[in-house]
Amino acid sequence: MRALTWQGTGKVSVETVPDPAIQEPTDAIVRMTSTAICGSDLHLYDVLGMYLDPGDILGHEPMGIVEEVGAEVTHIRPGDRVVIPFNISCGHCWMCRRGYFAQCETTQVTAEGKGAALFGYTRLYGQVPGGQAEYLRVPQAQFGPIKVPEGHPDERYLFLSDVLTTSWQAVRYADVQPGDTVLVTGLGPIGQMCARIARHLGAGRVIAVDDVPERLAMARRHGIEVLDFGDVDDVPAAVLEMTAGRGADSVVEAVGMEAHGTPVQAAAMKAAGMLPDALARRATEAFGVDRMGALRTAFGSVRRAGTVSIIGVYGGQADPFPMMDLFDMGVTLRMGQAHVKRWVDDILPLLTGDDDPLGVDDLVTHRLPLENAPHAYEMFKNKEDGCIKVVLKP
Repeated sequence: MRALTWQGTGKVSVETVPDPAIQEPTDAIVRMTSTAICGSDLHLYDVLGMYLDPGDILGHEPMGIVEEVGAEVTHIRPGDRVVIPFNISCGHCWMCRRGYFAQCETTQVTAEGKGAALFGYTRLYGQVPGGQAEYLRVPQAQFGPIKVPEGHPDERYLFLSDVLTTSWQAVRYADVQPGDTVLVTGLGPIGQMCARIARHLGAGRVIAVDDVPERLAMARRHGIEVLDFGDVDDVPAAVLEMTAGRGADSVVEAVGMEAHGTPVQAAAMKAAGMLPDALARRATEAFGVDRMGALRTAFGSVRRAGTVSIIGVYGGQADPFPMMDLFDMGVTLRMGQAHVKRWVDDILPLLTGDDDPLGVDDLVTHRLPLENAPHAYEMFKNKEDGCIKVVLKP
């Protein structure tokens, strides 16, 4: 089969690799029909190469048609149309029974001290081949795959794999109450959907921050107030002014470690990624090289006794938090990988009709063949050609 493989920092290529096969009775083989590029994939592309090996297959936002199932897989069968959650969970362990599927004890990567295994995401999370390929082996398929109906193009359902469920959790974790003011930092795909979901769940006002014109225009189309931080010197001050000096009731931080920051932080991220793997891992794990601009914006914009939900991905271990201020203000922090299957029953009914209340049909900006994936990565990374979300078609 053909698959998108990591070949080194800033380098991916589509190669011919062996077809996947059933290895366990709980496996399934799915033929990919759509597979998206996530902002988290750019972390692998540019920064986290010390946790990858040349030839690793990337991608964790896939869907397709079931080709084959193991003996213990009974809820799906060949021919079914399924979405595959990005985290691999068993559905029956202590964590899964409590809805913490991203911490599944059956697939936890205990050797690295990490939670549930993820598709296409480094040795830290199990080095499981990803979905930017023609076929995908799905472990724990007795639980994970989400069967979806016919009647809509793939893109209506594809984002159950990550974007929709991650955004839904982020807003739920932000404790948004009817009439609240919500701030969203970053208007990539996750930020776009967080803003729309916050409105859908009753927020009275949603403000979002970015500086990419196409992202700002997309948010405006969905009734979101926007702040262009290229035009605003002090975003927290602007938010305080917009909220009569109180601040946002809730903030969703949807940027993560690619946030704009100081030149020193930017140089540290780049330098760590270029070290030999063993040294790079120690630098990343010991010193913390994330850029903190978006978090500082979130902490400066939330009201006293408000909530900050962090859904942007961070990799550093020693990032400085303003703990004195957060403690004084009584701010609640919530964060973590999305527990995908926990939220599917809430979201799927919103996707099956014709009204599209979450605006899912207005998210994808580029659809490209899998063979064009290297170009798509560069375009997405550099925000070229109005690129907000890319879907690859194997």
